[in-house]
Amino acid sequence: MNQSRKIRWGVLSTGWMAHKFTLALSTLPGAEILAVGSRTPEKADQFGDEFRIPRRYGSYRELVGDPDLDIIYVASLHPFHFENAKLCLEAGKAVLLEKPFTMTAAEADKLIALAHERNLFLMEAMWVRFCPLFRHLKAEISKGLIGELRMIQSSYGTRFPWQPGHRSLNPDLAGGALLDIGVYPISLASFFFGEPPRDIVSKAHLGETGVDEQSAIILEYSQGKLALLSSAVRTGTCHDSFLYGTDGYIRIHGPWWQITDATLDRNGQETAIHIPKEGSGYNYEAVEAMDCIRLAKIESELMPLDETLQIMLTMDRIRSQWGLRYPFE
Repeated sequence: MNQSRKIRWGVLSTGWMAHKFTLALSTLPGAEILAVGSRTPEKADQFGDEFRIPRRYGSYRELVGDPDLDIIYVASLHPFHFENAKLCLEAGKAVLLEKPFTMTAAEADKLIALAHERNLFLMEAMWVRFCPLFRHLKAEISKGLIGELRMIQSSYGTRFPWQPGHRSLNPDLAGGALLDIGVYPISLASFFFGEPPRDIVSKAHLGETGVDEQSAIILEYSQGKLALLSSAVRTGTCHDSFLYGTDGYIRIHGPWWQITDATLDRNGQETAIHIPKEGSGYNYEAVEAMDCIRLAKIESELMPLDETLQIMLTMDRIRSQWGLRYPFE
């Protein structure tokens, strides 16, 4: 297969996340943004005009039917990830699926099985782990930079305005912190520990609309390793993350998902770590997807599907502890 050929992209949905990703995608010489699909022709045309996309479709079914697309980026709201990604896979299209991958592990398992059955590439768009700083820290920790990694502390909390109909608080749109932003610290712990948790203890405040407005989560891993995590949509939190080892610790400077700066502390001696990133950072996950497609891979080694499934299982267990179910479940 030609390793330099352009990969032809379709974009499913035209919301805020689609804008951010498509802007990053437009900077990559190896990418051709060929088509966009929306629920209305007007939105598809507006988005197409903004990014100079030649093919515009007024339905998702028309988009996935385009025979010239190599991959479709699914950027719809997360309650619709399963049905939209399934539509793409059934049409024979590779998929980069925005986080959270699905609503439940059962949905994730079905998509993964379908992708394997059709021999199609599928990957969760957990963009932060593809950025250079995360990859650098993972490699250095594996070499013993801070000894044995024993504990992780990470939070993602912000205070959204009180708008009960907004997706962040609306139970009909699977609102709340966990699936929207809580998935980030959970994925961070999964990335650095490299295994699923064996036990979970968590508490959440379910607010007036019934969704998790804030939560605290402890994940226990093998040999007593711990991740202390929190997320919130009505409470701002410190956005530094910490990786604690037996011989020192690393502070990833907040907001940690900007991932360019960290500090290594060994016996009180601090060393700055600066690994710049290009653009917004969303470009790195697109490059990974395109590299995999050119190599005829059906999944990424940096974001393997088994790990995505384990993260969904973890969030299922957390929600079960809270008794949180959405109206459509």
